[in-house]
Amino acid sequence: MSARKKSAARRKTTASSSSGSRKKASTKKKKAARKKATGQKARKKKARKKTASAAKSVAQTARRKATLRSKQAASRSSGAGETSRVVFYFGDGQADGRAELRDTLGGKGANLAEMTNLGVPVPPGFTISTAVCSEYNSRGRRLSKSVRADVLTALARVEQSRGRRFGDVDRPLLVSVRSGARVSMPGMMDTVLNLGLNHETVEGLAVLADERFAFDSYRRFIQMYGDVVLGVPHERFEHLLETRKLRLGVDLDTELEGNDLRGLVREYLEIVEEHTGQPFPQNPEQQLWGAISAVFDSWQNERAVAYRGLHGIDEAWGTAVNVQSMVFGNMGEQCATGVAFTRNPSTGDAVFYGEYLMNAQGEDVVAGIRTPQPINESSRTADTEGLATLEEQMPKAYRELVRIQKRLERHYRDMQDIEFTIEEDKLWMLQTRSGKRTTAAAVRIAVDMANERLIKREEAIARVQPSSLDQLLHPTLDRSEPLAVIARGLPASPGAAVGQVVFSAEEAETRSKAGERVVLVRIETSPEDILGMHAAQGILTAKGGMTSHAAVVARGMGKCCVAGCGSLAIDYAANEMRVGEHVIRAGDSITVDGSTGDVILGTVPTVIPELGVAFEELMTWADRFRKLRVRTNADTPQDAEMARRFGAEGIGLCRTEHMFFQPERLLVVQEMILARDAVTREGALSKLLPMQRQDFEGIFRAMAGLPVTVRLLDPPLHEFLPKTNEEIQHVAEHTGSEVGEVRAKVDSLHEWNPMLGHRGCRVGITFPEIYRMQVRAITEAACVVASEGVKVKPEIMVPLVAHPMELLLLRSEIETEIAAVRSERPRCRVKPEIGTMIEVPRAALTADVIAEYADFFSFGTNDLTQMGYALSRDDAGGFLADYVERGIMADDPFVSIDEQGIGELVRLGAEKGRSTRPRLKLGICGEHGGDPQSIQFFAGLGFDYVSCSPYRVPVARLAAAQAVVAGLPG
Repeated sequence: MSARKKSAARRKTTASSSSGSRKKASTKKKKAARKKATGQKARKKKARKKTASAAKSVAQTARRKATLRSKQAASRSSGAGETSRVVFYFGDGQADGRAELRDTLGGKGANLAEMTNLGVPVPPGFTISTAVCSEYNSRGRRLSKSVRADVLTALARVEQSRGRRFGDVDRPLLVSVRSGARVSMPGMMDTVLNLGLNHETVEGLAVLADERFAFDSYRRFIQMYGDVVLGVPHERFEHLLETRKLRLGVDLDTELEGNDLRGLVREYLEIVEEHTGQPFPQNPEQQLWGAISAVFDSWQNERAVAYRGLHGIDEAWGTAVNVQSMVFGNMGEQCATGVAFTRNPSTGDAVFYGEYLMNAQGEDVVAGIRTPQPINESSRTADTEGLATLEEQMPKAYRELVRIQKRLERHYRDMQDIEFTIEEDKLWMLQTRSGKRTTAAAVRIAVDMANERLIKREEAIARVQPSSLDQLLHPTLDRSEPLAVIARGLPASPGAAVGQVVFSAEEAETRSKAGERVVLVRIETSPEDILGMHAAQGILTAKGGMTSHAAVVARGMGKCCVAGCGSLAIDYAANEMRVGEHVIRAGDSITVDGSTGDVILGTVPTVIPELGVAFEELMTWADRFRKLRVRTNADTPQDAEMARRFGAEGIGLCRTEHMFFQPERLLVVQEMILARDAVTREGALSKLLPMQRQDFEGIFRAMAGLPVTVRLLDPPLHEFLPKTNEEIQHVAEHTGSEVGEVRAKVDSLHEWNPMLGHRGCRVGITFPEIYRMQVRAITEAACVVASEGVKVKPEIMVPLVAHPMELLLLRSEIETEIAAVRSERPRCRVKPEIGTMIEVPRAALTADVIAEYADFFSFGTNDLTQMGYALSRDDAGGFLADYVERGIMADDPFVSIDEQGIGELVRLGAEKGRSTRPRLKLGICGEHGGDPQSIQFFAGLGFDYVSCSPYRVPVARLAAAQAVVAGLPG
């Protein structure tokens, strides 16, 4: 082959080869391209799905964030705060609420939110606000759709936080549903624990933990839900539990095995269906709505209503509901639950104090089924000797608990009551709140915290309830054991008294002198019972109110008194009283508690409290802050001395009539009243003069340098006269009169309405010699004591003035008598001030004219209330409680001043009086002078002083300081 042909052949072969290669390459490229395109399509499709999913997720997140921002913006707008939100989440270190939202979240919810924000380990949950409680009731006890939606949204956040699902079989989330008012109402409302369990979730819980724990939790849930939500009496469940333990020969619930508890659950479920006609609800969501509704309903249960009435809690406040993830202290030996206080709630000692139980739920600690163990040695009592402390059993959890309790007390600046659970060695805090404490502890804690610079002194003053100081000033009952309470009256004068029953003042005197302890029981007391009341340990009356004779006199003496006990049927002739099926005869022992109104069969031990250094320190601080002076109502030197020890700054009311009831004096008084003419009356009065003078000398000495306001004779004269035939015979013999003459005189002085009759200044105008004798006795006594080098400040007070001319006339006569005494005693420079009581509504209305003749006004708010309301203070106690209970009155107007009505008369009288005399001295000498709420009102009117019974003086001092502290800038 020629070279040209070979060359052409090579070119052809090469071309052919090249073409084949290009074809193969082209085919490969096409295949690769198709493969790539297919892959790209798949990837794009996958990417589109991913993008769509991501976009959906982003959109959902954006919507959630937008909703959250919207809610946050709404909560910040126009000062609305968090009021637009009704469900508040807390958990994982973040909370929608905070401590300041107590009114919205309730105390428990606010504190759960605050603890969460502080980083304290709190199981996640949410709070349904108090506003929903009002809405729920207004909607006929139904939850709105929007509230339900918000609850489910918050529940989803709890699920995410805990890694469990509500109603999930494998990893069930269980929750508690608890109440939470803005002020603590322990045990008054309802709680449901372990909610979310049913036939399926209990098996899932058994796998997660163990069978015993799961079915113990389920039986507890059925019992609580059955009782609280479905209305099945809890006794029926308890009976089954006790029957099973008895059959198995075990004492404690913890000794029941899993299979035993399965059987108990079946029996519980049968009880529910039998009682309700329906199976126990198995839908967790249905369970949740039922429990939330039941807790809202419990705001109106009997015990909650009663508690609110006792503590002055407004019904309109409502309760919040707290739904919280359950943590378990009963899952095994690495679990525990307990309650603790950052300081001792009984003594106030600055020691961590509390109790716990291993392998238990919270209610077990307080139920008394098992003896709780002390958390540390400081908490150990005689009953817990030998029991291991939490510090010993679980040292790591205990150390964390100590750290947290210190932080909580510093943060809240108050003693905290905390609840905790340890689940498998992890500590969870379930609650913190300001702890309930005894009065002694309240005083000690307030003073200690001020000295530790946790709080200011004015805060310490505000921390102690003034009325609670009664517990420190009177004996109290030891209530550690059950008491046989047979009746309840009005708590008229605090303290406790134990003694044998007597039915007459004379017998009380006689038996007291013989060394016996007696309780004087009367239908009602009168002034002539005064010595028997003084001799008795305590007084019990069937009739009378909080300002009845028995109540007022008992408080002045510091005697325990229960008044107006309407269930008593007293038979003087038979010397016995009946209360229901009980018959108590003279000589039988009873106990009366003047702080609660309880009447108790038999003898109950009493506890004598000690005032202590902290009390004195608190009172010293209070005196530095207060502007209102505090005087006392005292009729004897002994009362005056006692009042001075309690810090009284004078006497605002010395009732001269109480000096007349000693037996030897009463006969002279009766002789004076029965006198046929002025000459005979003057003769009797001359016998009384040295007696009265001696009384006043003792009082002036006891109150050296302090003002003493003496009220001239006030009660109607008939109160001093004999009543029985025997007494009339005795008076007739003493006065040399005929029995018929004495009886006629008694009848002539009888009045149908003596409190509005011939009494007070009316007696002084009708029988001027009586007031002249008293004025002379006061002035002479003042001169005698002044001559001893003692500073004397007497003030003479004219009672029951209704018309300015009454005071003008009597002032003239009083000044004449004072001048006569001073002329007889040239070296005496004492000049008593002359004033009047404003206790008649007309006097308050004409106070500007009356002030022209008065150096001071003392408002007698007992009579002013009586006349202003047309109420008898001795009889109104029988029905005023109904008025308070039905919302007609907020308080008994004889206990706390009626600011809108009687208070307006006081304000008007004060303003009118000072319009005439700008420096007119203003005081209060009614029982309201010892009532903290009333003291706030009088302080606001610019009064100079209040006057109260000796034992109420510390109460008034603290209340007067609080009136100032309340007005200080935060």
